[in-house]
Amino acid sequence: MSLLSALTNAILPVLSVAAVGFLLGTLRDIDVDALGTVTIYILTPALVFHSLTTTSIGGKTALNLAVAVVVFTLGMVVVAEFVGRALGESEPVLGALVLASSFPNAGNYGIPLSQFAFGEVGRSTAILYIAAQSVLTYTVGVYLASRGNGTSNLSALKEVFKLPLVYAVLAAGIARALGFVPPVDSAAMETLKLTGDAAIPVMLLMLGIQLANTDSGAAITRVGASNVMKLLVAPVVAVGVVFLLGFEDLTVARVFVLECAMPAAITPLILSIEYDEGGVGLSAPEYVSTAIFVSTLASVPVLTLLIAVLQSGAIV
Repeated sequence: MSLLSALTNAILPVLSVAAVGFLLGTLRDIDVDALGTVTIYILTPALVFHSLTTTSIGGKTALNLAVAVVVFTLGMVVVAEFVGRALGESEPVLGALVLASSFPNAGNYGIPLSQFAFGEVGRSTAILYIAAQSVLTYTVGVYLASRGNGTSNLSALKEVFKLPLVYAVLAAGIARALGFVPPVDSAAMETLKLTGDAAIPVMLLMLGIQLANTDSGAAITRVGASNVMKLLVAPVVAVGVVFLLGFEDLTVARVFVLECAMPAAITPLILSIEYDEGGVGLSAPEYVSTAIFVSTLASVPVLTLLIAVLQSGAIV
């Protein structure tokens, strides 16, 4: 795939819908929380169940992908922690830097982009990615967001089991293992597909609205290190993980690298807001929101080039 083809076929469709959300967010006061609730509790579970029950990705590959997500995330946490301390950052900015560097926007940016770039395998792989990352977000992510303020993380860990996404993954796995998956053309599966397909445009609209509501002025000069790690170091680490673990399906491996290279995720912003104690100086929410805004804009040329390279098979 050429750079122009990668831009027009994969990046621009995603940016177009997000741009509509951005425009709407600048013109109207939109409650993103309501959209988020619908997406998390209805649209995404339907998308996950339908995709995982109809995907061609085997169980061994799915397990390998989950392990790869864990290895990549923990590896980025270590790298970001080292870089942050080397730069002299302290809490809460240090935790915010590690959060923004380690957790890619694999959902409302990664799913549609992976689908446009790699088709149905891309979408299924991205969904498996966010399923594994969700567990890490509410364990490792909560620790990073709350460390230093004496907050217990046990209750936050329980939040993992309140996510319908987790049960959608389990239900899909059980249905496939027992052979209880309804026919693709059945009313039940058609309904799930219709509901799940709505998740992708809603996710992109939410991304645009969130970017429109982001105040990037406070930390614009401080997020350079985080963005370099997120957009440049992360894909290099991801390629290393692919060669370390090995992938039988090269398309899954390429989508994994692409997902790892996504800009900073929005969920860490939610966590940083929840555990913010205020105080003097740059806050964690200000840092993370700025990192999201800047890395999302900077990701356009980076991901265009990466998709072209991945499609050519030059790396994986």
